[in-house]
Amino acid sequence: MNTRYFAFSGLFSLFLLLSSFAFIKVKNDAPKWDLDATHSSIKFSINHIFTPTIGTFDKFEGTLKFDPENLEGSQANFTIDVASINTKDEKRDGHLQSKDFFNVKKYPKMRFVSTKFTKKDDKNFEIEGKLTIRDVTKTIKLPFTLLGIQDHPMRKGKKVAGVKSKISINRNDYGVGTGSWAATAVVGDEVEIEIILELTRKK
Repeated sequence: MNTRYFAFSGLFSLFLLLSSFAFIKVKNDAPKWDLDATHSSIKFSINHIFTPTIGTFDKFEGTLKFDPENLEGSQANFTIDVASINTKDEKRDGHLQSKDFFNVKKYPKMRFVSTKFTKKDDKNFEIEGKLTIRDVTKTIKLPFTLLGIQDHPMRKGKKVAGVKSKISINRNDYGVGTGSWAATAVVGDEVEIEIILELTRKK
């Protein structure tokens, strides 16, 4: 009798424990937003001697789970196709893809994976995460502004959100520029990056 009682109690306790974990997982899961790539962009600027050279990465993808009221359940995971670099100069783009800089054949993707979301005020947030370029991974803090969230005016049953971010990174921290190209007399070291994302999800 006691054996059955203790066995039943143990199973019941295990059931409650598993149920609690399941509840916590659902509670902490922020809604998933889909990237609208046609209304999103990743731009960068880097000095050539004195003058900024502007470029874009035209192919990127990722997932964002985000809720301003549930930052613990928010997640970001994005990749950039490095071969899609576009500075409006085919020769320069080819050089940037070579071993001198990004070495696209060996390292075709850049990746950012979040580890923490922080709220600064009602519209401004920060994502801490791991940025990998080539074979180097570093922790960065990516500030972003929530431009707004509303019902989508052109897609019934959808919500739309806008996000904008600006950050500066040092290319040499990631080994982008090898040999003589690591020097900064011609190609600067600081890269200004602007990210604009339009995101949609079901209501």
